[in-house]
Amino acid sequence: MSPVLAIEGLGKGFTLHLQGGLSFPVLRGETLALMPGECVALAGPSGAGKSTLLRCVAGNYGASEGRILIRHRGAMHDLAAADARLMREIRAETLGHVSQFLRVIPRVPALDIVAAPLLARGAGRAEARARAAALLARLNLPERLHHLPPTTFSGGEQQRVNLARGFIAPNTVLLLDEPTASLDARNREVVVALIAEAKRAGTAILGIFHDTEVRDRVADRLHAVEPLEPAA
Repeated sequence: MSPVLAIEGLGKGFTLHLQGGLSFPVLRGETLALMPGECVALAGPSGAGKSTLLRCVAGNYGASEGRILIRHRGAMHDLAAADARLMREIRAETLGHVSQFLRVIPRVPALDIVAAPLLARGAGRAEARARAAALLARLNLPERLHHLPPTTFSGGEQQRVNLARGFIAPNTVLLLDEPTASLDARNREVVVALIAEAKRAGTAILGIFHDTEVRDRVADRLHAVEPLEPAA
């Protein structure tokens, strides 16, 4: 079996243009292979670069060095070098991402936000909305909220919409950034079950889990991200 995600020598640094162009590295030489059906949790102290690594894979940050290879349409593509068209295609078909924050278009109902990934893959509107409603119900979001925009929802309600959108369509690779943040115990159990189902379907998961109980239940192994030593 070959990996569906391979991080090779990944480095990332930032430049503070408002502070005289001061540059500092966050990641250097990160290497990781992720297999189908495997969940790897990023571990390390606050500030070590876990979120930076995840955002590099998601394409939100550009890599300073190294490669991020993902299996898409049967071939490996380097996310660190992908153009905007290829990146949109990979996000639509192959790479899912549940971030800490729900980004929505004002006035769009929660149901349509969740259904969007299925619609992008060619599902009919009625089918996509029915599956979205079932997943929102499973995450205990009241039906009266399904047709409302989530901009005024509580943090926990928004996170459930975010999770439903992330899990509604199958992905080759799924990124999870603190997926159980703001959730109560009942909904944490639903998320654990969704992760287990995704793994059985062959999805490879890379995540940050500050809830160590959840992490220990879903992760097959940990990948340590060590803070870089300050320059001498």
